[in-house]
Parts: sequence; structure tokens; C-alpha cells
Amino acid sequence: MRELDAVIREGMIFDGTAGPRYRADIGIKDGVIAEIGRIPASRAVREIDASGLHVAPGFVDTHTHYDAQLFWDPYCSLSGWHGVTTAVIGNCGFGFAPVAPEFRDRAMQTMTRVEAIPYAAMKAGLPWDWETFPEFLDSVERTHKAVNLAPCVPLAPMLITVMGFDRAKAGELPTDAEHAALQEMLRESMNAGGIGWSAQVLPLDGPAPVQRDFDGGPMVTDVMHLETACALAEVLAERNEGSIQLTVGLAGENGETVQFYERVAEISGRSVIFNVVQGNVNNPSQHTLSMQWLASCRERGLKIVGQSLTTRAGFTFTLDEWNLYDDNDAWCEVTLGNIEERLEKMADPKRRPALRELVPMASTVSVEDVMIAETRSPRLKEFEGLTCSEAAKKLGVPHPVDAMLDIAVRDKLQTTFYGESLNHDLDVLREIVADPHLMPGVSDGGAHTKFITVGRFPTEFLTELVRENQMCTLEQAHYRLSALPARTVGLEDRGTLEVGKAADIVIYDYENLAIEPMEVAHDFPGDEWRRVQRASGYRYVLVNGDVTIEDDKETRSYSGRLLRHGRT
Repeated sequence: MRELDAVIREGMIFDGTAGPRYRADIGIKDGVIAEIGRIPASRAVREIDASGLHVAPGFVDTHTHYDAQLFWDPYCSLSGWHGVTTAVIGNCGFGFAPVAPEFRDRAMQTMTRVEAIPYAAMKAGLPWDWETFPEFLDSVERTHKAVNLAPCVPLAPMLITVMGFDRAKAGELPTDAEHAALQEMLRESMNAGGIGWSAQVLPLDGPAPVQRDFDGGPMVTDVMHLETACALAEVLAERNEGSIQLTVGLAGENGETVQFYERVAEISGRSVIFNVVQGNVNNPSQHTLSMQWLASCRERGLKIVGQSLTTRAGFTFTLDEWNLYDDNDAWCEVTLGNIEERLEKMADPKRRPALRELVPMASTVSVEDVMIAETRSPRLKEFEGLTCSEAAKKLGVPHPVDAMLDIAVRDKLQTTFYGESLNHDLDVLREIVADPHLMPGVSDGGAHTKFITVGRFPTEFLTELVRENQMCTLEQAHYRLSALPARTVGLEDRGTLEVGKAADIVIYDYENLAIEPMEVAHDFPGDEWRRVQRASGYRYVLVNGDVTIEDDKETRSYSGRLLRHGRT
């Protein structure tokens, strides 16, 4: 009798617990791991041959923005192509519910800048068959999914709904009644299945936000008060469930940043995710200060978990779309408006002195090292392959920023630039990876789709950091890619390969695992495009027991589930 749906045979198992690898078979029944050991193929409907392959729990991507893309892309790619079987949506406080019908267009406009999601794609791809957060979850439930989705409750739409757009944008402190209404709205959202709440907050004495609203101003959560965060932390404490994802400046450098994290952790008693620990060649002490502070939190019993940026993916961009220099007010202003308005502002010599001040401020790409990858105009081909610093000398202009802008303006903003990530120092990455308490991730999947391909991070972690540079063991890598993030956000039945856990499994060829070259894909609704990087070497990916990827190809099996409360 074939009582099992499938058996994975003869694989080398990394179970996600950080324990030693071992060779065994895995039996699957009704989407769950039923047995581990020696299991004859005759007992299963399907045999999956994993001899010579690594078998591990599916990766958990806790920082994505697939809130729109999930409605037209069941694989939530890039994540689903790179072994991710569960993605957390609703991060940074940004999302599409609750949103009243008359505010839908403004909500989409917000996401065009703060997360650089194409407006035409959202306009064509979002069904908008909801208003409240519980109704949004019902819509997600109805949608085909090839990955599991765990919904975080974003605070920005809640603040706008309760306070009104103008008062929320002005950063007014909610009244006692409004705080009570926000708490009740959060309870309703978590009753419906939310796994916690999220926000991006701008400390009063901190830097300008690098992710701004459609109008160039702060997001409503940027000006949210600590009192509001504490009121919402109380809801998690009373329920004794849920987690919090916060993006609040740089820990260790800013007293208000530290206070925000520590207060919500103390009040809620729940896990609080700190975004983000990363290397920064312009600020060599940034990651060290963050890691020291996180260590002190652990010593004091505060459940603040750092999420680290472990990818070295760079930025590919044109200035007709680019908005990731928004921490510089002058750059924020010149990148607002349509193409003609941008061209006029970028060509204005009076603006150049302020724009040249970008280099010491930028948190994403140093302009002096930005490369001119491709020009549209044949007359500008001589600059291809040069850095902006080299182009400045060739043009005889005073600064790399002048070279970037002069070439872009002459090319009608169609010049493609490439900037190396500030996180590219391998020695710094080695220090970050050496901390077993840090979660890899921050893929930003679904966001900045024309600029970055960070969704490749699980494959990059296994290939570049483990296989090529031996920064940690495979056992540790799989714990940190799966079990640690699952535990942090409360996914009770995922993250490890154990009997009774969901059969979310990756089976890959370790020696031949690779990231494919970047390409442009015209696969978004509204005739929009994006940059992608696929993976090779994933022989099988299983989500709830069904094969969703086979030999790096989509099977169009939509076995993903909405994980209300973090559970199936």
C-alpha cells in the first residue's frame, strides 16, 4: 500500500537545527513530513531521487514587499526561484490595507516612490476587492500561490484610516481615543491572521529618510510617535503572540533609535526585528555598533533580532526612475516629477552645489564609483565602461555628480548606471556572518524592481559566502536561512525538517548551485518590466509537499498557503 504521497530518498539532510548533516529519506503525507529514516520507494506514490544532493528546509524570507506582486506572480519571484518557500509581506509599515476606495490611487502612488513598484503594474494587477485588512487577507487567500505568505500588519494604512491623511502626515500625536481605535484595529487584523506589525520610523534627531512618500515628504510612520508604538506593543503583550518589524535608523549611534527598539521589546515581550545590519564602506563602524548593541540587548533579555544584508548585489538604474538618494534633500527634489521636469532640474547649474554633497550622505551607492554601463545615444558611447570619476576628468567637469548628470541629461535620462553595493567588503561580511544570531535577508522582494535583485540572497549565501569563502558551515547556513527566521516571526510548523513539520523543502546540487546573469523581464502587468536573476542548481523545491520548482523550472503547482497567525 502506498500510504505516503512522496518520499525523498538518499539525500544529505541539513535539518535546519544546526545539528550535523546525515543521510536519510523523508516521507511526506498531506503536505507534512510524516517520517524520516529508511523508507522504501514502494511506500510512496512518488519517489524523488536526492542521491548526491543536499536536502534542507525551505528558506524563509522575512523582509519582502510582495503585497502587490503576489496578485500577478504566484512564485513571488525572485524569492520563489531561489528556494524561498515562505515570504513575510507587509514590512516597513507599508501596504494596501486598510485602504478606502477613494484612497486607492494615492496608496499606489506612495508605493511608486517608497518601494519603487511600477504604478502601471499595480493599476493593472491589483484586484482591489477589499477595504479592511481582514478583507485583504481573504483576497490573498483566494489568489494562486506557489510560496507561503505570512502577513505582517503595516501601520501606515492604519494611521491614515484612524487619523486622516493630513494629520497622520503632519506627525500629530493620536488622541487617547485614536490610540484605542488603532489598538482595536490591530486586534481585528491579528484576529484575521496577522503575525504582528511593522513600521519604518524616522528618529527626530536622525538622518533624512532614504525611502520617502510620493510627494517627497516622510511616510506617515516616519513621524509616528513612540507613544503610538508602545500602545501597539501592548496589544502583542496582551495576546502573548506576534512579532514586530522595525526600520529605525542606525542602532548604536542614535539614542532615540535605541529607545524605540528597546521600549517596544520591553512592553511587548515579543521578538522585534532590527533592520538592518550591513557593511558600509562609507561608514566602517556601522555594522560594529549595531552588533554591539544587539549583543547588549541579548544580555539584558530583550528579544531584538538583527537582520543582516548579506548580498553584494549592486544597483542598476537610470535617472528617469531612480529615487534611492532620497536621504539627500536636493536629490529628492530633482528626482520628483515627470521626465521633462527632472531634465530641467538636473540640468540647472544652480542646483549642482547641493547635489555634489551627495557622496558623504548617500546610504546606497557612492557616485564617484558609479559606472556608466550603457548609453542610448551613440554620441555618448565613449563614456561606457567609465566610472563617473573618470568621466568627470574626460569631460573636464568639477565633480563626478556633474558627469553623471551631464551625461544623463544629454541622454534624456536613459543612461544605465551601475553602482556597487556599499556592502561589498568581504572582511566585513565575514564579521557579520560570524554572528550566529543574525538573520540573513532583507531581500526587499517586490520592491525596487528596476534597480536591484537582492531576492537572490539565499543562493548567494550558500555559494559565495559558504562554498567559496567558508564563512560558516552549511549546518549554520541552513539554520539561519530557515529555522532562525521562522522562529523569530512565529512560524510554528516551518523552518526545520522534523516529523510533523510542513514539507517545505529545497533539494539542490551544491557544487553546481549558481546565480544566473541579470536580465530584463517584461513580465509585469501594465506592460511594465523589471530586472531579474534566476538560479540554477535547485533540482526540486517543495511547498507543503508539492513540487513547485523542478530543475529550476516552475511547475505551476500552486501549493502555497496564507499562513494566518503564522500557521497553516
